[in-house]
Amino acid sequence: MGTGWSLQAVGASPSVAAGVQAALDRVVALMSQWEPDSDLSRFNRAETGVWCELPAEFAHVVDAALTIQRTSDGAFDPCLGALTDRWGFGASGPVLSAPDTADDGERRIDFDSETRRIRRSAGAILDLSGIAKGYGVDLAAEWLLAKGVRHFLLDVGGELRGEGIRPDGQPWWVDVEMPPTSSVAPYRIALHDLSAATSGNYRRSLTVDGQHYSHSFDPRTRRPIVNMVSSVTVLHRSCMMADGWATALTVLGPKAAIELADAQQLAACVIAGEREYLSREWRAMLD
Repeated sequence: MGTGWSLQAVGASPSVAAGVQAALDRVVALMSQWEPDSDLSRFNRAETGVWCELPAEFAHVVDAALTIQRTSDGAFDPCLGALTDRWGFGASGPVLSAPDTADDGERRIDFDSETRRIRRSAGAILDLSGIAKGYGVDLAAEWLLAKGVRHFLLDVGGELRGEGIRPDGQPWWVDVEMPPTSSVAPYRIALHDLSAATSGNYRRSLTVDGQHYSHSFDPRTRRPIVNMVSSVTVLHRSCMMADGWATALTVLGPKAAIELADAQQLAACVIAGEREYLSREWRAMLD
């Protein structure tokens, strides 16, 4: 996943680290676009229009990604693999110039959740980087809970899930990551059976001839976003859903993002310039 992870667990044996690593390795083996032998890479090389059966974990993430795509009216699009690769954010590596916006054709994924079968159109290259890391947090967390580890804070590259409480009886307190250029004060959140995911446009970018391009793309324009949003944090029971929704809200822009967050009862904080925009659920947590 191109990042590291850390775990604070109450009363757990050091051996649980191997289980967490195995869960994260499983996600990489299933859904990494950088691993040529991953299930995702093999699906993207498969003949278009042909149904393929997915492993259960992979199917679960695809189902969530397509649900967010529908609910966000396409702001989240798991079929942008060809576009992100062309801009230097995929497996092909960095590019030296801004690419053209060539149309790759119809981007459509058909998915049957009951049979776990999936097929794609010619223009659809599956890219789950906007949601898979959050799922990795959930998969590792569920493994820990199944092993009887009830109190822990798991951090995978800034995506967080806190379960239970600390030894001193306090919840797992974490500070929301703010963009380095923003003077907005960070929020401190109690992660008690709760996850937090942040999508930040300052983390990865492309700069060509002095022009800065975000790594977040608007599927409707097929170009990097230019809506002033620098970060979005979403709180959710599921880190996978927090991760996916943070990506979708980043694309929409501050006002539309908060409107959708309110409609979906999401706790969301959007930073745009020197302003913060808070959803109704986020504000309720302040009381």
